[in-house]
Amino acid sequence: MKAVEAVLKTAEAALEFIPLSVPELRGNEWEYVKECLDTGWVSSVGSYVERFERMVAAEAGTKYAVATVNGTSALHISLLIAGVRPDDEVLVSTLTFIAPVNAIRYAGAWPVFVDAEPNYWQMDPERVLHFVEHECEWKDGELRNRSTRRRVSAIMPAHILGHPVDIEPILAIARKYGLTVIEDSTEALGSTYRGKSPGSLGDVGCFSFNGNKIITTGGGGMIVTDREDWAKRAKYLTTQAKDDPIEYIHGEVGFNYRLVNVLAAIGCAQMELLPTYVAKKRSIAERYQRGLADVPGLTLMREAEWAESTYWMYTILVDSSQFGMDCRRLLKLLESRKIQTRPLWQPIHLSPAHGDGRRGSLPVAEHLADHALSLPCSVSLSESSQDRVIAAIAAAAETRNG
Repeated sequence: MKAVEAVLKTAEAALEFIPLSVPELRGNEWEYVKECLDTGWVSSVGSYVERFERMVAAEAGTKYAVATVNGTSALHISLLIAGVRPDDEVLVSTLTFIAPVNAIRYAGAWPVFVDAEPNYWQMDPERVLHFVEHECEWKDGELRNRSTRRRVSAIMPAHILGHPVDIEPILAIARKYGLTVIEDSTEALGSTYRGKSPGSLGDVGCFSFNGNKIITTGGGGMIVTDREDWAKRAKYLTTQAKDDPIEYIHGEVGFNYRLVNVLAAIGCAQMELLPTYVAKKRSIAERYQRGLADVPGLTLMREAEWAESTYWMYTILVDSSQFGMDCRRLLKLLESRKIQTRPLWQPIHLSPAHGDGRRGSLPVAEHLADHALSLPCSVSLSESSQDRVIAAIAAAAETRNG
């Protein structure tokens, strides 16, 4: 028996590590970065910044795009150009990475957390409607929260995991009450909603190009909009609000949120391959759907008939009563097999960092966070590595239920 265990341990030690999601750099990145280095255009001015802006605007279907140093800065500036004022309230998805909620607080405003819906795990339009219609009042041309008396000025849906929010009902209620819709479209680049691209659905959209996103510049972000005045103001605020570039006259407090040319060069190379990357992500999702369909206790990702998801981060729900262990124990087991997974974010309404925001029980988001596990889904994931992930999950279920 000890000999068998020794052989198994040796075999496991020889297994290659399968990461959760890593960058894929296989295009013109080296060529474009070398051009920046050869010409000296490495900082915040250069042709690649403008080219990257044009490419993202074209993908999003908007007239304008403004590059930023990261996605959080894009969210912050979008709130400011949209007219969100200190002490306003902004409705925001609770099941998301913390960045959009942090940006709301940077603007001096307050988050109103909205639960997820159970089918596609996005911001629930019915909860948005209920809050606006039943917990707010329209007075003197403004929407105000009845309990806090604060002005409600914007809605910030976050399209998570590659699938878009069902945004039409949200847009309808926003138009009725004069609310701005600011999309956090970071995880939905390359997806579609009723044939349109996230980022162009509301008044302004934001993207991040962090290392694990479907395309990356290492860091970097983007603001997209059809409003020329907002695009100009975003450019102004992100470049230190400089009114006179010769005399260094600044009309107001601005921000050093510029994206540098060398990172934009990487972004251009990445954008050239976005359709290929989306196709690979969807292929990975299809293989997981087939491979895990018969494993008891798992709920697999769904795609709405009105959407085309990129499945940016392929995620399952684990029912411990049927599967035999919860998602955290499965995470540890897969970790021992050199397979990296991760749970979803703590819902932000439960975060100690935002304990002064509007709270209450948001049961769908809490359930999803307690049961979700994201699986390896890098664009570079090989079929043999994916088969290993599927086999390890199926074996875990069989061991616990056998």
